[in-house]
Amino acid sequence: MPLNELLALLLLATTMTFTPGPNTVLVTALAARHGLRAALPFCLAVPSGWLLLMAAVASGVGALVAAEPALRGALKLLGLAYLLSLAWRLARAEAGPAATPTREQPLGYREGVLLQFLNLKAWMFALTLSAGWVLPRPGEEGTALPRLLTVLAVMAFYGFGSNFSYAVLGAALRGWLAGGPVPGRRMRRFNRVSALLLALTALWMLRFDGPVPG
Repeated sequence: MPLNELLALLLLATTMTFTPGPNTVLVTALAARHGLRAALPFCLAVPSGWLLLMAAVASGVGALVAAEPALRGALKLLGLAYLLSLAWRLARAEAGPAATPTREQPLGYREGVLLQFLNLKAWMFALTLSAGWVLPRPGEEGTALPRLLTVLAVMAFYGFGSNFSYAVLGAALRGWLAGGPVPGRRMRRFNRVSALLLALTALWMLRFDGPVPG
């Protein structure tokens, strides 16, 4: 891959992965409630799920999604339902002190992988990368696989780095969330604000038909 294309890919990957979105909201809240170690499976799930999605798009499944409005609509509705269910689960989470263990089951690896396949924005981003960076240029026949491997490596690095960074932020908030004059109040408000952001993101994605930051 030429240097100018690689630099453009790195810039796009930074914009798409480090700006707030469903993954980053969830992993921040997860680390704030359960700690950095508990958030690691989700941090690993996001790039894993997205790499599987990118491989599916590059194999031709993405073209089917792009060409079928009914399929895109179904993905939107499934993604909306899943994100709203996660938002509801977060809003109803126990309001105990952040520094103490909670009995609830944190989001895990499988849920993180599933989220990528129900995110229409992720599909459109993968299509953008496939068209702009994976498909070989005229006179470069046979370069699709090396290009795909480069894209997968970059997105794996950025996907994990982004979510891990937000997880570190969430873990750093645990002490502050545990304080305050009323135990649990800060955590309760943090959960509800995170749930609201996730719900708003889900509703906003109903209008989405192309790649945007987040």
